[in-house]
Amino acid sequence: MKKDKLKPMLFSVLKTYDGKKFATDVVSGIIVAIIALPLSIALALASGVGPEQGIYTAIVAGFIISFLGGSRVQIAGPTAAFATIVAGIVAKNGMSGLALATLMAGILLILMGVLRLGSLIRFIPYTITTGFTAGIAVTILIGQIKDFLGLTYPQGTVTIETMEKVEAIFHNISTINLQALIVGAVCLAILIIWPYISEKIPGSLIAVIVGILMVKFLKMDVNTIGDLYTISNKLPSFTMPDFSMGMIKNVAPDAVTIAILAAIESLLSCVVADGMINSHHRSNMELIAQGAGNIGSALLGGIPATGAIARTAANIKNGGRTPVAGMVHSIVLILVLILLMPYAALIPMPTIAAILFLVAYNMCQWRTFVHLCKTSPKSDIAVLVVTFILTVVFDLVVAIEIGMIMACVLFMKRMSDESVVSGWKYYDPDEDPDGSDLKEIPKHVRIYEISGPMFFGDADRLAGVHFKDFTRVIIFRMRGVPALDASAMHAMEQLFDRCREAGIQMVFSHVNEQPMKTMEKSGFVEKVGRDNFRPHIDDAIAWASKMS
Repeated sequence: MKKDKLKPMLFSVLKTYDGKKFATDVVSGIIVAIIALPLSIALALASGVGPEQGIYTAIVAGFIISFLGGSRVQIAGPTAAFATIVAGIVAKNGMSGLALATLMAGILLILMGVLRLGSLIRFIPYTITTGFTAGIAVTILIGQIKDFLGLTYPQGTVTIETMEKVEAIFHNISTINLQALIVGAVCLAILIIWPYISEKIPGSLIAVIVGILMVKFLKMDVNTIGDLYTISNKLPSFTMPDFSMGMIKNVAPDAVTIAILAAIESLLSCVVADGMINSHHRSNMELIAQGAGNIGSALLGGIPATGAIARTAANIKNGGRTPVAGMVHSIVLILVLILLMPYAALIPMPTIAAILFLVAYNMCQWRTFVHLCKTSPKSDIAVLVVTFILTVVFDLVVAIEIGMIMACVLFMKRMSDESVVSGWKYYDPDEDPDGSDLKEIPKHVRIYEISGPMFFGDADRLAGVHFKDFTRVIIFRMRGVPALDASAMHAMEQLFDRCREAGIQMVFSHVNEQPMKTMEKSGFVEKVGRDNFRPHIDDAIAWASKMS
């Protein structure tokens, strides 16, 4: 089974599907739906949209991505990674702008899959993904402090950006509601302790029930979802985004960010799942499914979706082994939406904040962050920390752009440092008896050893090649050069001109395949003379010895 096969995994697994597998998939799908319910509502609220939008996303995108996906067990829906991005888009461009950005991201994801770019995701450095994931976790945490503490902001307070939220919290900390804090603290304690009691029932569901009972029966003065949002149990309906050129220009950067983030998170989730079930996902088919799922979500009132690692892991642990489990999870959520959604109005906002606190903690990877800071090269630490800070202070778009630029520049610097053009040293056998086993080099021959990739970052190193009045031949030993780019080729041609003016012949030893092709394509081999390209250093020295 090929990884890059553009065929949904569902169509492959159905060949050996039976009643036993269906039963385990149904059970797993129901359990995952129970887990997804409070998370979908919480993540929707963190994204600045209504609670039903989170359910719509899990239903529509979850079903499509399972049906078309390249993974056996991937569960898709709203995730914490998108919360701050979505909240920013909604605040600036409204739900229509969000729908357009999500739809455009879906188209980009499909194109990435069709063009078989799934494998290119690995070129995004681990330091960048760790940095922005930790940054997103911090922004989610900051965004929930208001509801956790029950703070009240003056009318007109702007809290779109994370730093604006920090400022608002600082200025209004005196409005803390102790009853809200108590509800939030109790729910957070349940979320932390419950996994030690039972793994069968999700702690988030217990926290929601306890939070509702506390507010209802203890008559606590705490905001609930119903106090702040209008709850709807209607099925998702078709909505057409605003396709004006102005709106397309406004949301284009956000669409690219959503597409990249969805690709990264979904494929990371697939890799984790592969390790748990000893399988292989189809990365390009998964990208196409993610694109189709996001287009469906955008047109039916949802928000961006991607593979959710925690829900995927829960699916695996409960026996789900085919995409049918993910499809069942979506169908169960339809029933929940119709029958139980009105009761979501009773959920206290501090309970939602507590759930998102734990989501933020689980996604922050602080141990990985600290480990990287302790063990990585300084350049990698710089990329990690800068990406983290930019995600928190500005946004994910800026963080990824600057992080990638930094990573590329520092990588080129590192490669440049590894590249060396060094001349062989000469030894006098009479003065240095230890050099008796070294190669004998005629006086008119000079040898330079080149190691490392030759590219624009270190092409000027060839300018350091020097020769004596009696030098007639320079041998360049290139066994350690895996690649040669156009800038380095140009520097080599300039060196050839210098040598020709000085009456010096260039000879090359052990030129690898890629550099040789570049030299042939540029006509450099013909300039130098094909006979002056020798397979081994001994052959090159013998050839140069004949020249004088």
